[in-house]
Amino acid sequence: KMLGRVLCTVLFVGAFPSPAGASQGHISVVLLGATGDLAKKYLWQGLFQLYIDQVSSGHSFTFHGAALAALEPGQRLMFDVLKKLSCPPDEAPNRCAVLKDQFLKLSQYHQLKTAENYSALNREIETLLRQEGLKEAGRIFYFSVPPFAYTEIARHINSSCRPPPGAWLRVVLEKPFGHDLESAQHLAAELTGFFREEEMYRVDHYLGKQAVAHILPFRDQNRQFLDPIWNRHHVERVEIVLKETVDAKGRTSFYEQYGVIRDVLQNHLTEALLFLIMELPANVSRAQEVLQHKLQAFQSLWALERSSAVLGQYQAYARQVQEELQEAQGYVSTTPTFAGVLIRSDSLRWEGVPFLLTSGKALDERVGYARVLFRNRAYCTQSGALRDAGHSQCKPKQIIFYFGHGALNTPAVLVSRNLFQPVMPKDSWKEAEARSDLHIFGQPLSDFYVYSPVKERDAYSVLISNIYHGRKDSFITTENLLASWAFWTPLLHSTSRQPPRLYPGGVENQQLLDFEMVSGGVAFTLAEPAELLNPSRQMPSDFRAIQPKFRQSPLVSAWAEDLISRLASDMEEAAVRSVARSGQFHLALSGGSSPVLLFQRLARHHYSFPWQHTHVWLVDERCVPLSDSESNFLSLHRHLLQSVRVPYFNIHPMPVHLNRRLCVEEDRGTELYAEDIVALVANASFDLVLLGVGTDGHTASLFPRSEHGLEGAPPVVLTESPVKPHQRMSLSLPLINRARQVFVLVLGKGKHDITALLSRVGHEPRKWPISGVSPSSGQLVWYVDYEALLG
Repeated sequence: KMLGRVLCTVLFVGAFPSPAGASQGHISVVLLGATGDLAKKYLWQGLFQLYIDQVSSGHSFTFHGAALAALEPGQRLMFDVLKKLSCPPDEAPNRCAVLKDQFLKLSQYHQLKTAENYSALNREIETLLRQEGLKEAGRIFYFSVPPFAYTEIARHINSSCRPPPGAWLRVVLEKPFGHDLESAQHLAAELTGFFREEEMYRVDHYLGKQAVAHILPFRDQNRQFLDPIWNRHHVERVEIVLKETVDAKGRTSFYEQYGVIRDVLQNHLTEALLFLIMELPANVSRAQEVLQHKLQAFQSLWALERSSAVLGQYQAYARQVQEELQEAQGYVSTTPTFAGVLIRSDSLRWEGVPFLLTSGKALDERVGYARVLFRNRAYCTQSGALRDAGHSQCKPKQIIFYFGHGALNTPAVLVSRNLFQPVMPKDSWKEAEARSDLHIFGQPLSDFYVYSPVKERDAYSVLISNIYHGRKDSFITTENLLASWAFWTPLLHSTSRQPPRLYPGGVENQQLLDFEMVSGGVAFTLAEPAELLNPSRQMPSDFRAIQPKFRQSPLVSAWAEDLISRLASDMEEAAVRSVARSGQFHLALSGGSSPVLLFQRLARHHYSFPWQHTHVWLVDERCVPLSDSESNFLSLHRHLLQSVRVPYFNIHPMPVHLNRRLCVEEDRGTELYAEDIVALVANASFDLVLLGVGTDGHTASLFPRSEHGLEGAPPVVLTESPVKPHQRMSLSLPLINRARQVFVLVLGKGKHDITALLSRVGHEPRKWPISGVSPSSGQLVWYVDYEALLG
């Protein structure tokens, strides 16, 4: 049957204008999950739109709907959907009827369940092409199925359903792409085993929304106006918002796994943010250049902390979860259905500018937008009534990329008239009529230049067209995906036990979800009303009794982020006391991964820390150049020193790189560092030494069974690490024990075994160097998070 249909459509194509020459080749489109919700709502309509657009392109098509259901019921379900397809309003009714009839004839259903099913599909496509004398151009496989099915389907396609050499393969993947960084890496690794990067098209349907897709072209076409003002000196803040009035009813199974941050912020809103803040490539139509600039923008973002977000959950959610997932009556969910997140960048362009990402369900309106609000330095002496409404410099200045819905109910780009009249492509965007009755953010629409699409198109139709044309810049690459998960995963982990604020939903929320920027983070503006509090939401682990001592020294313990906050505050107090006592503060800091969060906390929250009077020393260093990624000093510089005002002559890196050599004894690096300490630090007694603990019990770069640095050693020594880079320089145990205060930071489940061991052993520094830390006339304090302490 299909043979005649393809021949019929090839002849039919001739009825419409077409490029010169014969058929450019045949394209087979396979929609997996052809009877699912996404396929019914968007994908079949998008494929039909592709057929309408490309019927005269010279290509011939067949459309293969596939699912697990058997042939007869699956076919019936699929054709029920296809019969309801519609043409765009500007399509002539007669032509529409013919196109729809042809599309139905070119579509057929397959059960794709086993390896043999895929082989059979491949044979059918090959037979069709051979008998009709058609050359194969390529195949599109659209995965509208849950991600757990990706690997098996990928294996079948790769082994028995690839097109022949010379034809392309495009595999389209729907989110979610993982649950966190680790799961995303695992899924990406599995797919990479079957498909090349250029064959994979990961869909974020927001990249198909016309207002989102136009952010980069808008910036490119308006460089002359934007170059002087698209920066921290002129932009007050950026808001990216997606509000929904619907709740999660019917989707709680998905929502319990993912929540609002994974569902919306990690993908849709992050992509819009990157388009706004990335440096413009020379050519915005080159996908590779756009990707590289997006990745650079990711690298400039500050790491997210628990204080970076406020979370909420609408009140009916818990009951819906109980009903839909058959959970017990007392079931408690900490899944957020609302989130407001503060993001900051340390790039020269955006330093100090807050980026606020907000999304939620059961809110007061359905709307999405990205809004760039500019600072207003004007003071206007004329009264408001006498000012020219559109061009007054005292009116707010903003650029808004309006995704849709809301008051405008259409995609749009709005630019305040007191900024500039933008350049817009006339073939795809038109200036909308000025309407003074409509207000956006409190301003009449007449205050803006407003542009809407000449032809409004559904996001999936746009993306399916881009897949057909092989335009990769509208899709998420593996590198882009993993960068996004690396950015969001720490926040997801740190807030996983945090009870969200309950809100009633809809207009009744009033000001309950309003939040403000405080102390480098965000917090709800209003205190939570007593009637919304739920004592049962406390986590059982919050009530574990923790002994206040560890190895006979004071112990501070909390969840990691709270612990870091307390440690940073205690360090600041120690610094202030020391400066008051002696006029200076000598601080020795360890390397490794544990202190990175502390360094970031100090840089972003402790503005009154007496950095001007602080000397920063290294506890240990790896024998690599200071510019090497393994260097402890480089990490310290990246996460702390470049963000605070420490006089450069107060910074004391370890001299591991002298005379163009690394840690050579004859260079006397250890002696030089010891001499500096004796010369500058009174009695060679640091005011505070920060240490960590390795899983083998090492501290600083003093390792078990070390030949150097444990007892009776010179102040600074060269040591040997069991892991690369092997050579290290370290303060010795006797010098550490001369300090006024020693703080030991221990974080994470990976440190639970060594923490439990250290709680039992005595003073045995040769076996466990950390056990030898015992300040002779100072204080030792342990900062151990719950995961390290309790496992």
